[in-house]
Amino acid sequence: MALEIGSIVEGTVTGIAKFGAFVELPDKKVGLVHISEVSSEYVNDVNDYLKVHDTVKVKVISVDAKGKIALSIKQAQAQAAREKRPDHGAGRGERPEARRTERRPFAAQPREGRPSRDFRPQRKHEGAVSFEDKLSRFLKDSDERLLDLKRNVESKRGGRGARRAD
Repeated sequence: MALEIGSIVEGTVTGIAKFGAFVELPDKKVGLVHISEVSSEYVNDVNDYLKVHDTVKVKVISVDAKGKIALSIKQAQAQAAREKRPDHGAGRGERPEARRTERRPFAAQPREGRPSRDFRPQRKHEGAVSFEDKLSRFLKDSDERLLDLKRNVESKRGGRGARRAD
C-alpha cells in the first residue's frame, strides 16, 4: 500500500522523543508526528499525550524524496470531527453580524477630548489639494500626537524623567 498525502491511517507509537513521536504505519514504515502536530493545544511534553504502544489515527502530511514521512494527529482529529458533523456548512448564508457572539470590549472608539486611535488620515472631500498642503497637515498632526504622547509619558513618570543631569 502506497501512502498518499492527506490519507488518514492508523498506526502504533513506537518511540517518543522531545521533538515528537515515531509511529509505525500498517505497511511497517515509520513516520514522525512532530510535537506541534500532536494536539491543537500547546504541548510541552509529548509524554503527557502519548505512550509507547498507543494506537493512534494520523494524517499523512508529506513524504519527502528520502522517504521521511511527516504525520499529524491533530489534523486527523480535526478532519474526523468535520466528517462526523452533519450540519457542516450550515449558516453560510447568514450575515457576519448575526454570527458574531461577542464584541471586543475595548474597541478603538474616539473619546471626547482625545484623538481617535485610528491613525489613518481622515479622507474628506479633498479635491485638488497639493502635496505640500498634505505634507504640512501630516506634520502638524504628527507633532500634535507626539506632544500628546510626551505629556502622557511624563505624567506617568511624575515629571521627573524628562531630562537628567549627570
